[in-house]
Amino acid sequence: MNTRERFVKTLMGEPVDRVPFIKVFGGTNAVLPHWKNEHPGIETCIDELLGFEGVYRGWGVTPVNMDSSNMGTTEDLSETDDIIVRRRGDGTIDQIYKSGDYNRHTIEWPVKTMQDWEEYKEKYLDPDDPSRFPSDWDARVQEYGNRDYPLQLTHRGVYGFARERMGDENLAYAFYDSPALVHDMMESYTDFAIKLWEKQTAEVEFDLIECWEDMACKNGSLISPAMFDEFMAPCYRRIAEFACEHDIKIILVDSDGLIENLTESMLKAGVNTLYPYEVLAGNDVGRVLDRFPNVGVVGGLRKEAMYEGKEAIDREMVKAREWIKKGRYIPGPDHFVLGLASFANYRYFMESLREVVMTTKPET
Repeated sequence: MNTRERFVKTLMGEPVDRVPFIKVFGGTNAVLPHWKNEHPGIETCIDELLGFEGVYRGWGVTPVNMDSSNMGTTEDLSETDDIIVRRRGDGTIDQIYKSGDYNRHTIEWPVKTMQDWEEYKEKYLDPDDPSRFPSDWDARVQEYGNRDYPLQLTHRGVYGFARERMGDENLAYAFYDSPALVHDMMESYTDFAIKLWEKQTAEVEFDLIECWEDMACKNGSLISPAMFDEFMAPCYRRIAEFACEHDIKIILVDSDGLIENLTESMLKAGVNTLYPYEVLAGNDVGRVLDRFPNVGVVGGLRKEAMYEGKEAIDREMVKAREWIKKGRYIPGPDHFVLGLASFANYRYFMESLREVVMTTKPET
């Protein structure tokens, strides 16, 4: 089996010789800045050194722009020793922190009213904008036709796209005060995504659709199951219909936070895989696999273990082996590696995980 086959079959609960060994978070040859200082050149070879399978995070992403386009230039409004305040081309204003693992904080969003949204759609969401496809698309189509790794179609999120244009707090009010606006944002973006997917699937076979949501925190999801069912489920059913029509097996939702209370609603709407299952938010992969035997899981191992040391890492490996045996599980860290982690500990984590993957097989 190759990585593409192992990825899909594992998450679908089908027989495999083993699960794939993939990075899950970080991108191609991704390293922390201090690793480059300590090990010059590591940013050119870390993926090969550690033996990661697949491409990028383990599955590939086409460089088709599924977000806003033709936004113009950014503008720096102010700068201190620690923070840059920057306006994007669509009017979004961010605070950019010059240090830290998570360094962007949005302070103003471009959509506040239905009129704002109508103007935004007209300016920035043209699915026929030729700049959305890279100039080397034809060459990439040839590459994709010969690949041995999984490849995704991208959705910027039913909730996720709206929150990035309104902000979580404003969106929370809008569900009640402006429901027509929320429905239109979610449905119109899904219309837009499907139009771009049709262009891509006309030339390429895909294995998964990934939807970025980030719709939960450590206390649970940011909306209720009832709200999901009313506002989001119709869009997910359309995504699932598209996937079925194009023989795409995996519908993957990326959400930080404790997402378990929305899992049943997601499964009913067509989602069949979730990640990254942040542990400090209260997620427990074993519990999820037992509670929802039809859900695929990616991630779920504590990233903090990478700076806590070998004993902490070893404890995560025990969990990884147990969860692989349950089936429908691909192990990996529960988010990006944090800046406190040394390269030695990161390497120990990944080499230990590779040994677990190569010697453990799903039992279901």
